[in-house]
Amino acid sequence: MAIIFGVVLPMLKGFIAVCILVALYNFFMAPVGSLADSATMTMLGDEKAMYGRVRLGGTFGWGILAPIAGVLVQHYGLGIGFWIFTTIMVINFMVSQKFDYGQSQQGQTSSNGGVWLLLQDKKWIFFLAAAFLSGIGTYSVASYLYPYMAEMGATETQMGITSLMGTLTEIPIFFFGHHLVKRFNARSLFITAIALFGIRSLLFAAVDAPAMMYVIQGISGIIFPMMWLAGVSYADENAPEGLKSTAQGLFGAVSFGFGSAASGFIGGILLESIGGQAMFFVFGVGILVLLALVEATRKFVIARAVSQ
Repeated sequence: MAIIFGVVLPMLKGFIAVCILVALYNFFMAPVGSLADSATMTMLGDEKAMYGRVRLGGTFGWGILAPIAGVLVQHYGLGIGFWIFTTIMVINFMVSQKFDYGQSQQGQTSSNGGVWLLLQDKKWIFFLAAAFLSGIGTYSVASYLYPYMAEMGATETQMGITSLMGTLTEIPIFFFGHHLVKRFNARSLFITAIALFGIRSLLFAAVDAPAMMYVIQGISGIIFPMMWLAGVSYADENAPEGLKSTAQGLFGAVSFGFGSAASGFIGGILLESIGGQAMFFVFGVGILVLLALVEATRKFVIARAVSQ
């Protein structure tokens, strides 16, 4: 479906038509990342800690294509970006045919029952609340960093270089991430990454020149791989037997579904009304305050349960 949308979308002109197609695209693509993560964990077997080194392939792909795409779009227009995307998705389609999901999920709890089972677990409720904030932290930058840079007068090439800087610093985290997960445990690492998302947004709000974006992205590139490794590991470790894919899907849906949708909707309004700099300030403060509330509530619930 993504291949079809990649071909059709550049041909559309009306806002409503574009919105409908984008909604359909996200509907069909929503489970892809979670299913890929579940298959990866299954195929890794006893080496699940090495997930980060597999995910490193995505970092290389992003890092190589981002500056190239920036140059091509600047010289040939936005349409060429869709053709690059479509070509890559054709390759992805062929590769995905070799994924192995194992046999453990057959005959197990239904997907609806599985989701309800997870949502009855208090630790999953607090994890998903934090995952929602991780989606806001991730996609507020993915969606609105470039429009913010455009406000500053940055070129598409500069935007591509900014992506490259962030991507380069992802490499060591994905490669050595299994040591971090073992040393600090998945949940602590996950919460730390979300706090850093908030701090990163505040740093974006504090600068007013495209060149400074290189520095911030170069430093903060560690945050996304830290969050993603920790989130995938936590979901895999805390999922009941037979619900590994459901757990990954729920994590992905809340973070990259609800979280990205909220950041997209709120960010669009803020960008138009108060500008990119103030928008990132609001996101930064909001993420840190809400994360503090989630953690305070979690500790209160745990303390109350222990006292009883």
